[in-house]
Amino acid sequence: MKIFKELNIDFMGKRKSFYMLSAIVLVAGFASLFLKGIEFGLDFKGGTEVVVRFPRPLEINELRSWMNEADMGSIEIKSFGTDTDWIIRTDQKGVGTAVSDRIKEVLTNHFPDQGITLLQENRVEAKIGSEMRRDSVVAIFFALIGILIYIGFRFKFIFAIGAVVALFHDVLLTLGLISIFTGLIPGLNLEFDQAMVAAFLTLVGFSVNDTVVVFDRVRENLKLFKSSAFEPVLNKSINTTMSRTVLTSITTLITMLALLFFGGEPTRGFAFAMSIGVLTGTYSSIFVASALTLDWTKSRNAKITF
Repeated sequence: MKIFKELNIDFMGKRKSFYMLSAIVLVAGFASLFLKGIEFGLDFKGGTEVVVRFPRPLEINELRSWMNEADMGSIEIKSFGTDTDWIIRTDQKGVGTAVSDRIKEVLTNHFPDQGITLLQENRVEAKIGSEMRRDSVVAIFFALIGILIYIGFRFKFIFAIGAVVALFHDVLLTLGLISIFTGLIPGLNLEFDQAMVAAFLTLVGFSVNDTVVVFDRVRENLKLFKSSAFEPVLNKSINTTMSRTVLTSITTLITMLALLFFGGEPTRGFAFAMSIGVLTGTYSSIFVASALTLDWTKSRNAKITF
């Protein structure tokens, strides 16, 4: 399906304006990260997790209101497969089983005649949380290195550099926007947890896929138009892949927005990060990866051939 026919936009001619736009958003994100930081979830900062079975089905809002009344600190609540079994997490650690006993006491007050069952109790120590933070950064870093090697073999090394810089751009920009929006929108939990790490790894894959599609068309057009300069070939390649890019991005974005608004609290952080990632991934494949490749060839007065 082609939604754009005979598209002829000079994307590369506008690249410096978009360099400036990226710089402004990245600086704002870095400032927010420095001033506000990001909120880590229980997976990274430690705390207590219990799995509780109730005598009747519950709604998450009902359960959350009970826990908020008890002043148990930062609370995360998720379904554990059924509407009677729930995972309750708090950043409080306490001594021994003090925290889990307090949670059970609070919940038992709402079921005086019917008992509740504590199925599991887990404590995450701060040391384990710091190790998970380190491992998450390592996972993202090695994903980027693997992509650098793959694109370097499949295309040319400068294409790989452009693609990986674009991926760093997407990761840092998304991280900055998460920091900026943390606490601004009621009901939007943007704590950095394992789901958020999964979102970052997914957006890296989405972004590089879009970049590879553009680079594939660049390679084909360089073979077809051997006498053409590199900049017109880049513009032609981006214009001819724009229909595919927009359709893929829109369908993915619609799915993420549905998850964001209707998927419930546990998935909102993932959906928000992926929504930002879809937009930045589409943007960076044109105005970062392709543009940097063009500027490198111009600075070296190089000619790229396949």
